[in-house]
Amino acid sequence: MVLAARDSSGASADDAMQALCTTYWRPLYTFIRRSGRSVEDAQDLTQSFFSRLLEKNYLRHVDPALGKFRSFLLAALRNFMTNEWRREQTLKRGGQAAFLSTEEMTRAEDYYAAGVSGVETPEQIFERNWALAMLERAARRLEEEFLAAGKGAAFVHLKPYLEGERDAVRYSEVAAALGWSEVTVRVAVHRMRGRFRDLLWREVARTLADPDDRTAIEQELRYLLTVL
Repeated sequence: MVLAARDSSGASADDAMQALCTTYWRPLYTFIRRSGRSVEDAQDLTQSFFSRLLEKNYLRHVDPALGKFRSFLLAALRNFMTNEWRREQTLKRGGQAAFLSTEEMTRAEDYYAAGVSGVETPEQIFERNWALAMLERAARRLEEEFLAAGKGAAFVHLKPYLEGERDAVRYSEVAAALGWSEVTVRVAVHRMRGRFRDLLWREVARTLADPDDRTAIEQELRYLLTVL
């Protein structure tokens, strides 16, 4: 996805950039907020950062051999904020491009405020929200697979077991709602969790230098789960 946004042109590059924005805007927003910017400034700067990525073709500097995309993106944001501080009084931020919807940005502060402690650094908040983005993207992929298989209703009932809310919903209740046996529900939950782990593995692998380096992927997974 990153390389497509870097190397392509036209609609394919725009689609890839839109996917990048949708996935990674929240970690960037929370970093900006924790750095002392107001809600309005953080929203403007997040939009403007993605606009600048495209306008100045910053992604041309992305080299998988240099390591994690997470590290590249944070370094690029820091540089952007330094430059923006110097010029923000002379130019309107954000340009003409809006990669994030008004609804998404309206919810941005809720995401930021949820679970933020007074001792967390901007980097810690960025990494926690990056980890959440990985989990959410894997969950979206899983939901898409269920929908494609015509099992949307099953996903709705099984999803609480994926989110750690299994104690709130009994297998018997799900079985009754879906017309399944409890054994079938248990098997479906087991398979769903296994598939989710596979998808999460893939999402993390896509952000690393070598997507086939199992040791690096395991280390990154452990780290991201730790920051949660």
